[in-house]
Amino acid sequence: MTHKLQALVRFLAGLVGAGGVALAAYASHGTSDPSLALPAAGILLAHAPALLALSLRSGRGQTVSAIIALLMAAGVALFSGDLASRIWTGSRLFEGAAPLGGMAIIASWLMICGEALVSAFRRT
Repeated sequence: MTHKLQALVRFLAGLVGAGGVALAAYASHGTSDPSLALPAAGILLAHAPALLALSLRSGRGQTVSAIIALLMAAGVALFSGDLASRIWTGSRLFEGAAPLGGMAIIASWLMICGEALVSAFRRT
């Protein structure tokens, strides 16, 4: 992963973490119905550290880590963005945005599993 891409992913990790805290605060203090804000906040807060960890990867596997990080960030943006859009505008980003984001997030975690297995059995 290039230095600029690492910096971008770290920036996204910070943005995702801040968004998670903001949505958690909104769910606690800004609405009487936190049913959409809480899952969005949870997804954001769970994935900010994962993005940060992926951005810190060095050596072998950096390219795979970059792909995983970008897929994860896109999934988080679609999932949480769709819920946030429904909170503040009453409409979805687009039909199927949250499920598509969720599938991208799941795929990114499965890619981490795959990369770990390949790494464990790689002959150096």
